[in-house]
Amino acid sequence: MKAVILLKSLGAGLCLIVAFSAYGQASSMVPSSSVPPQAAATSSKAADHKLDRDVRRALGKTKGVDSTNIFVRTRGGTVTLLGTVPNDGQISKAGEVAKGVSGVTSVSNKLSLTPVH
Repeated sequence: MKAVILLKSLGAGLCLIVAFSAYGQASSMVPSSSVPPQAAATSSKAADHKLDRDVRRALGKTKGVDSTNIFVRTRGGTVTLLGTVPNDGQISKAGEVAKGVSGVTSVSNKLSLTPVH
């Protein structure tokens, strides 16, 4: 008998918790022009990935730049170049190529020379 009363009390408490948490949810009257945060983050990530590809493609097509060991990271239009290149001239050339890609707002060039073996 005590177990039945306990189960009923737990069930009633659970119903109250669900009812109060449902109150905090957004209504269906939200304007359609608002973008959920997850969608904004997804579109931002997609734009960053596209910019990564565009910069890598531009570096790969540039004569005089060995892009084999160049890694590109993008966040909000800011491109970071990481890795190594065989000679000093390629560091600045790679930075200039990245700046020339449409959508790039700034470039952080962290390339270094390939160590001599």
